[in-house]
Parts: sequence; structure tokens; C-alpha cells
Amino acid sequence: MKRQRLAFSVLSIAIGLGMGSSMALADDASSASTSARESSKLASSYDTFAGSSANAQALVTGLRTGGTIVLVTPATATSPALQTSFTPDTGKLGYGNVNIALTLAEAELTNAGITQPTAAQIEAALNGGTVAGTHGPVTMPGVLALRSQGQGWGEISKTLGFKLGTIEHEAKARGPLPDRDDFAHAGKDEKADKADKDDKGDKVAKTDRPDKADHPDKVDRPDKPERPDKPEHVGR
Repeated sequence: MKRQRLAFSVLSIAIGLGMGSSMALADDASSASTSARESSKLASSYDTFAGSSANAQALVTGLRTGGTIVLVTPATATSPALQTSFTPDTGKLGYGNVNIALTLAEAELTNAGITQPTAAQIEAALNGGTVAGTHGPVTMPGVLALRSQGQGWGEISKTLGFKLGTIEHEAKARGPLPDRDDFAHAGKDEKADKADKDDKGDKVAKTDRPDKADHPDKVDRPDKPERPDKPEHVGR
């Protein structure tokens, strides 16, 4: 009887472990499926900018994972196909940050008169470099290069000459937006300024409080005079 109970317990534990593993695998598969759909949806909104759906997917995937991005510039009647490979300066990014980074890169290239960028021009807009604009060479600081220095998206937009509200509106039409903390992420200069303000304001040395005046010693009360001894009663 005891053996049967033991066997049943072991079987129950094994079934429980199997069900737990199955549920964990199901959750992982669901998460991976959701991530894949989100990646595909975001990439499709940048097909035109990237030059092809394959390039757009490579950009989104590479920025999301921090891995090597391989872009291909299609061949034309006057030039062969060109392949460009680079690694994002920022490492891994969330989909909201990927979205706004690509929006800024596209806006910067468009501002330079480049509406159908090559793979090399996209790399320059993201990691920094010089490109041939409609009015001559244009040196781009790189959206991701600025981000890797700790700058927030608002500061980066300002550096590139754009209003954050406009960039945010464009990005929102394509996919998710970053968290508010990412927009307010302070760069090195901002941190230094904040530290200076703290030193000048919150950290002002407090003046020492004057020592409390010593209380004067209490005056000793005079001793009470001793009462004279009562005279002895004379016997009657």
C-alpha cells in the first residue's frame, strides 16, 4: 500500500513539473510571437525610408538587439548593389526608442535633401558621418551616437534642429513611443548643470546655530536657622 502511495506521489510530482514546463514554454512562445508581430509592424512603416522591406526589418531588428545591421542598396542602371554593415552605437533599444531613433534619422536626411537614402547615408544618420547633400557635404552627428552619450530624445531633437513635439507626432503614427523617462534621460552636460544647481542651492552650508547661553548657577538658598531647643518643663 505504501509503495502504491509513493508511486502515486512521484507520478503527481512528475505531472506537475511537466505541466509547469509546458506553461513556461507556452508563455515564452507567446512572448516571442508578440515581439515578432511588433517588430514586423514597426518595420513595415519604414519600408520606403530603408529602401526595401528587408532593409527596414534589418534596421528594427538590429536596433532592438544591438546586433550587426546589414543593409543593401539596390543596383541601378549606373551602379551595382552595395552592402553596408554596422553596429548601433547604443546597444539594445526598446521598440519605442527604435521608432523615435529612425524617425529622427529620416528627418535629418530629409532636411539634407535626401529622400531616398542609400545604406551608407542611413548609417551616417544613425551612427554619425558625412553625406553628400543637395547643397554639398553634410556632417551628421548621428542619432545613436548622441544617444550613447546619454542625451535624451528632447536634447537630441534640439541638437538636430527639430522640435520634439513634431518628431514625437511622426513617430506615434508609426508605432510605440519611448517611456517618459527616456525622453527626459539626462546627458552629461545636464547632469553637470544639475550638480552645480544642487551645490549652489540645496547644498548651501547651514550656518552654525549659536551656542545656547549657559544658565547661571542657581543661588544657594541660605540654610534655615536652627530652632532653639525647647526649654524643659519645670515640674509642677
